Amino acid sequence: MNSLEDWLALTAVPGVGGVKVSRLLQHGTPTQLRAMSTEQLQTFGLSLSQISAFRTPLQAQIDRCLWWADHQDNTILTIDSPYYPALLKQIAAAPPVLFVSGQVEYLSAPQLAIVGSRSASIDGRESAYEFAGALVAANYVITSGLALGVDGQAHHGALKHGGATIAVLGAGLSQVYPARHRDLAAKIKEQGALVSEFWPDEKPRPQNFPRRNRVISGLSVGVLVVEAAEKSGSLITARYALEQGRDVFALPGSIRNPESRGCNALIKSGAKLVETPVDIFEEVGALTECAINSQLSKTLPQGEDQQLPFPALLATVGNEATPVDVVAERSEQPVHEVMMQLLELELLGFVTSVPGGYIRTRRGKS
Repeated sequence: MNSLEDWLALTAVPGVGGVKVSRLLQHGTPTQLRAMSTEQLQTFGLSLSQISAFRTPLQAQIDRCLWWADHQDNTILTIDSPYYPALLKQIAAAPPVLFVSGQVEYLSAPQLAIVGSRSASIDGRESAYEFAGALVAANYVITSGLALGVDGQAHHGALKHGGATIAVLGAGLSQVYPARHRDLAAKIKEQGALVSEFWPDEKPRPQNFPRRNRVISGLSVGVLVVEAAEKSGSLITARYALEQGRDVFALPGSIRNPESRGCNALIKSGAKLVETPVDIFEEVGALTECAINSQLSKTLPQGEDQQLPFPALLATVGNEATPVDVVAERSEQPVHEVMMQLLELELLGFVTSVPGGYIRTRRGKS
């Protein structure tokens, strides 16, 4: 079993990021790498100073990390951990180590990111809040960056509607930023998770936030941008999402509102114009369904998924709004019987009604 201390020692080496760690791991685990000769490590691209830092790291720094991980609900995930989120692992230069405070299982649930301006208008803040509420009702986890404005409202909307939310920080988890969101961060920890690739005592720095943005998009099946100026960090998140093969959505805004120019530009460049949550479900349904099935396979005992009520009908409903007549046609059943079955499934929590039909949820009520 790999030593967590060896992982921390590797990621603490100056100039060694996700790309170089990925290449090094092709030659062995961190524990095996530390035991290799200087000559071997040099052939893998490490300099003498990096090799020295790897073998004799700042022990006090590592001890503080291990001490942090010993506290309740704190977890350090390495990229080889089964709990490391699969979608994030797919991106280029995925963080070798993630620091998580809260409920780590939500990192593997289907997530939608909501990001936008720190100085959003009242309409923008309300839209973020309302979309977050609608999306968690469909069993999506809302992911954002804990910033003021749109981010904060997205987190609040998810929490208020009883859903889960993930906040990705541009600082260590012991350095919550902005400070006025400390209470919000505490609630997110209880009803979701705080995530960072930075060591717990790392202070917020300008260069950290683009890295945070790529993790936000990397965790998510899609990114919704709600109000963004022409030069906005939210547009960086959208660009990362496109590079990672994720869907990008944008709320259109007035041409007179400077905070809408970024969203309008995204739409002109090919992002999907969004007016209702159904617009999002139509695009991300297939990818989300794969994530849901993967999650169910981990949480349900072998064979239990075959014992769900009305399996033939459930198989016709995914995470895009499916009209009742389409469900009837796919399941080859009369509409009146389909309506009765959908009602029972909704009461059990396996489907939920949305404008335009029904969508599948992750699991039923116990």
